[in-house]
Amino acid sequence: MMSSERETVFSVFLTFLKLGCTSFGGPVAHIGYFREEFVVRRRWIDEHTYGDLVAFCQFLPGPASSQIGISIGLAKSGISGALAAWAGFTIPSALLLIAFGYGVILFPDVLSGGALHGLKIVAVAVVAQAVWGMAQTMCPDIHRITLAAVAAIIVLYFPSPFTQIAVIILGAVAGFVLQSGPIENRRTSVGIQISKIFANSSLFLFISLLILLPIAASTFPSQTLTLIDSFYRSGSMVFGGGHVVLPLLQSEVVPTGWVTNNSFLAGYGAAQAVPGPLFTFAAYLGTVMMPQPNGWLGGIICLLSIFLPSFFLVIGLLPYWDELRQRKFVQKALLGVNASVVGLLLAALYNPVWTSGILSPSDFALALFAFTLLVFWKVSPWLVVLLTTICSGGLSIVIGAG
Repeated sequence: MMSSERETVFSVFLTFLKLGCTSFGGPVAHIGYFREEFVVRRRWIDEHTYGDLVAFCQFLPGPASSQIGISIGLAKSGISGALAAWAGFTIPSALLLIAFGYGVILFPDVLSGGALHGLKIVAVAVVAQAVWGMAQTMCPDIHRITLAAVAAIIVLYFPSPFTQIAVIILGAVAGFVLQSGPIENRRTSVGIQISKIFANSSLFLFISLLILLPIAASTFPSQTLTLIDSFYRSGSMVFGGGHVVLPLLQSEVVPTGWVTNNSFLAGYGAAQAVPGPLFTFAAYLGTVMMPQPNGWLGGIICLLSIFLPSFFLVIGLLPYWDELRQRKFVQKALLGVNASVVGLLLAALYNPVWTSGILSPSDFALALFAFTLLVFWKVSPWLVVLLTTICSGGLSIVIGAG
């Protein structure tokens, strides 16, 4: 690897490492953090390309925010960039949850309630910022504003990962039908430099492992193989992102006796409190498991197994998506898809972000303060996270003392 290429990969790693340390609030909030960092500040990709990537990753099973990060790293520095992006975004929360796994029995009260609630409040501001910014670009006319509103209403009335996919498909149809005239081609290539042979090989590996791992686990009695199979399937079959995978993992590890329900719930709470992707919950589960491998080795095995499908899918499908999105009829459809994505974010802003974060007038005031800092004062997100968490913790102490 050339020196300049190494520097670029290292830059990708450091950028995502900062996000991995400061991106609180779950998958929807991550979309806001990524947009601010890569569209607004660094200008690595334009607004329309980012919206297209968000739509693309919504279609894939697995952690959408991590897949967006992998896609950006892939476009910036190839396979090395994809690995660097994933590692930087994932390592902080994985280390925190492995450490929490070791200390879950001795230190059950790791975070104060006020600080944890502050993270939920700042997530409201971050998601609102994303909706605000993306709506200005992707919903500039009455048709797309209406489409975004309809998408939000449908998702709120029928909450389901499959409803989200259906809304995106409907948005594509509406975009193609409503945009009857010529459109200006403002979309640039994502810049994926991967051969079709390599992409097809990646898809072949994804499908092969999905079929062969259960066979291998039942043929050769091995707890390690069983773990890999269980977590690989979880990463392959979950639509809707990190929140959806948590109950699925519970059905995998609690009935089998690998993890007690109390330990699972303790880790569930910790996973909501740390920055970065919720799929790093797998690292915690691998750490606290009763059968071996457990501890840090079990955590690494489970972590790699649950994220591996995302690499195969992004590497295998993104080159085709990059080529397809340059066609005129697809660009018309993407106008509607991007409006639907804004609607999905708007719905998520209400539930679960607003409903879990805004519980009182003081919470709303704090969220408004954070939103003002982010949108109008252009304060760095990590500093807004810190200030909001400190203020929420202080208010909690004052109210408790009163």
